[in-house]
Amino acid sequence: MNLLLESVLFGFFGGIVRILVGILKLKHSAEFRWPRVIITLVVSGIIGAFAALFVSTDYRLMLLAGYAGTDFIEGIYKIVKKKSFLSNE
Repeated sequence: MNLLLESVLFGFFGGIVRILVGILKLKHSAEFRWPRVIITLVVSGIIGAFAALFVSTDYRLMLLAGYAGTDFIEGIYKIVKKKSFLSNE
């Protein structure tokens, strides 16, 4: 299979796995909304695919890059959200 296509697919899958782990944590939470879950799945898959392009040497690294890339973006979002909350006080 084409290395570029493999990177995108494995990275996309890694991003999806990351969000599924998050969904399992939120399963019983009041914040669980299906439209948001679907959007998050697609976006995290795209982020994971992009992150995997940087390490297109081994499928395990591609999966990890997809997982970590999504986690990285989520961490930045939480920092920005917290910062904007603190600046409004």
